[in-house]
Amino acid sequence: MTRKSTQTPAKTTTPPRSRSDRQSITFERVARLAPHHGLADNLVRTFGLDPVDYDGIRDATGEHIAATAKAFGTALNEKALQIHLQRITGAFVSSAFGAAQFYGTKKSAAMELTSKLLNDDRDEDRDGPAGFESKAERARLFAAEMALQSFALLAAAEGALAAYADITGEDWKPYEAPVAPAASVARKSAAVEMAAFQTA
Repeated sequence: MTRKSTQTPAKTTTPPRSRSDRQSITFERVARLAPHHGLADNLVRTFGLDPVDYDGIRDATGEHIAATAKAFGTALNEKALQIHLQRITGAFVSSAFGAAQFYGTKKSAAMELTSKLLNDDRDEDRDGPAGFESKAERARLFAAEMALQSFALLAAAEGALAAYADITGEDWKPYEAPVAPAASVARKSAAVEMAAFQTA
């Protein structure tokens, strides 16, 4: 009888990514990914979709956050309110960022399907796969719908940013955990000297 090897494959561990490796989610970054007013208007006309009330969503979001902050009264001190609003605003910005990324993937998928459909190098003697054109059409429509959702959430994020600035008097910035202080030279030296006692 042969014995089965009991060796297990070595696990590869990847070092944790430092915060400097990750790009913070800012409103400016979201705005670069999300559709702008002109594109949103064009998609509404082309696909016959309902327009997004960007100004209405932005203003309503800001008013909602302002009303909530006022409702706290003296339950939160100034610092606690600012921390709370920082998190709330961050959630709006993160939601808009996720929607913008999703829109980008759906736009790419629609473009890929459509480019295959319009490819002049296809065999002229053969029809495309059954239902391929309708699939590409659905992909374009879905990408347009996701674009308008992204546009709407961008408006909400802008409203949250405006409310944060009005209430706190400061511009919102993504939260970054404080960096742990580096060990002093004296502590490093002490650690090296203590390690010397452990040498066999």
